[in-house]
Amino acid sequence: MYKKLFLLPLLFLSLVVLFVVSKLVFMLYYHELYAPFSSLEHLNVLLHGLKHDASIAGYLTAIPALLLLLSCWFPFNGIRYSAKLYFGVVSALVASILTIDLILYEYWGFRLDSSPLFYILSPREALASTSVVTNIAGFISAGLIALGIYKLTNSIFGYRPFHQPYTQPLLPTLAKRSLISIVVLLQTGLLFLAIRGGVKESTMNVGKVYFSNEIVLNHAAINPAFSLFESLSTLQQFDKQYRFLPDAEATQLFGELTAAPASDSIPRLFTIERPNVIFVILESFMSLNLTELGGIPDVAVNLDSLARESLLFTNLYANSFRTDRALVSLMSAFPAQPVTSLMKYPRKLQQLPNFPMEMKKQGYDIHYLYGGDADFTSMRSYLRNCGFERITEDVSFPAEYNTTKWGVPDEYVFDRLYHDIANQTDTPFLKVIQTQSSHHPFDVPYRGKLDDPYLNSVAYTDSCLGDFVERLRRLPAWDNTILVLVPDHAMRFPYDLDNRSVERYKIPMIIAGGALKLKGRIDQYASQTDIAATLLYQLGIDHSGFVFSKNILNPDAPHFGFFTFTDGFGMVSPENEYVYDNESKTVTTNSRNENFNEKRAQAYIQKLYDIMNQL
Repeated sequence: MYKKLFLLPLLFLSLVVLFVVSKLVFMLYYHELYAPFSSLEHLNVLLHGLKHDASIAGYLTAIPALLLLLSCWFPFNGIRYSAKLYFGVVSALVASILTIDLILYEYWGFRLDSSPLFYILSPREALASTSVVTNIAGFISAGLIALGIYKLTNSIFGYRPFHQPYTQPLLPTLAKRSLISIVVLLQTGLLFLAIRGGVKESTMNVGKVYFSNEIVLNHAAINPAFSLFESLSTLQQFDKQYRFLPDAEATQLFGELTAAPASDSIPRLFTIERPNVIFVILESFMSLNLTELGGIPDVAVNLDSLARESLLFTNLYANSFRTDRALVSLMSAFPAQPVTSLMKYPRKLQQLPNFPMEMKKQGYDIHYLYGGDADFTSMRSYLRNCGFERITEDVSFPAEYNTTKWGVPDEYVFDRLYHDIANQTDTPFLKVIQTQSSHHPFDVPYRGKLDDPYLNSVAYTDSCLGDFVERLRRLPAWDNTILVLVPDHAMRFPYDLDNRSVERYKIPMIIAGGALKLKGRIDQYASQTDIAATLLYQLGIDHSGFVFSKNILNPDAPHFGFFTFTDGFGMVSPENEYVYDNESKTVTTNSRNENFNEKRAQAYIQKLYDIMNQL
């Protein structure tokens, strides 16, 4: 019976060792990333990561502790079967978390949180970024890991004294039961200390394992199960997150940042009041793709050509790093959030304005084209909310066109767009086309033009765009049409680019077309959220309901770029570049006029969460 005294410590330590081993596997899997670091730094990863490992091991041991207490007084087989069921669920869950995290880190650049769970609702697209071999290996690995964990935990809790009825005399047995119960209760109390991270006021959080200025070392120290559960626990607590300033101060600063003063100096861009609008959302394009912005030559040559003859915005910043968040930033002018996606909250989305609906109210015929699945990440519900009754997607094309993991290659979608415009009536139209071929895994029908698969995929989409524009110029509609070309988000390229880097979010925007009369470069700092107000102003449509959107061409409006990454945010302006990592509670960038944007950025994100809470 006294063997029970060793069950909880043995289970707890076994789980801790499991998680430590998983960190070693993680660093081995990404050996090129961690090879430059010393053995001491690798050891520090393991030592600092013990805080998370112990916390998760404590959580996972809590239920067995309760079962153990029950077995002291009610010894029957049902407890053992309950333990087996529990360990079966835990084994599958932990194995899935470790495997998914290991595979996705290459593409996301951060440890597992709630974000991938949202995309997993569409299995085909959720797996599209990874190869078939990787997916199969992942499933097999997860199964083997789950089996190993299950055998380990059952070898500890599956022995006969755990469920066998007692045959000793009552009084000695009663004394033993009481003594063991007291010891198990004390052990359970220690578990909660491990879960909480000690007795200090601050409780365990992701940033507690950060120990280095090298973000990849901090990432290796994170337990992905802890990261996931913490992310899930804070999803809807909008009024509790990102609190930096007194409410009055935050409100005042936010008002200054979103001020929209009237100005007589805003130029008119178009030759006619209500031109046709083609809004092109370029998957994963970035400023580095354009030589006009100091980028790599011979990649997006057609976009470069358009930039030289049109209106190029040189200091635009993507609000986030994922398409679902970008769509809300682009069309509803609502900034992306660091630890969630507003696409998960249809009721809140319905209360946001969006520029397609505003244009539709003014008589525009609106149409959305995308080569992928419009149901991915609940996109269809948002597009319907934006007023799109016509949505062209993968199933709108012949089955033989659906040749890539993400669906129909961009050339066929641009071709469909061209023919729709060629047959369009005199009604002014808004066509929004979302490209997808330059998304992981970059499997485009444009083989070997460039050695790097990402750059090659960008060159492919750029060639599709160039062909479309050349054909469009020959249509009568060209003289009455403008094109707005902007990425949904940038790519983490070069591949070791830190997610907290300002360059990670810098994107181009080009306004082109036969109805454009003003050409040149616009150097004002701005975000994707500012596009709605800028475009609607040029169309003579009221944009006062877009709180976060300011007219980029208004010289009297505040000019800055704002972006978010996983549990962090940044603000960029001519005066200062400021980036804050909320996980580690550290400022990672603060250049030029130091601290100029600190309180401004804090107020901006604090009010963002206030408004989200009120929606």
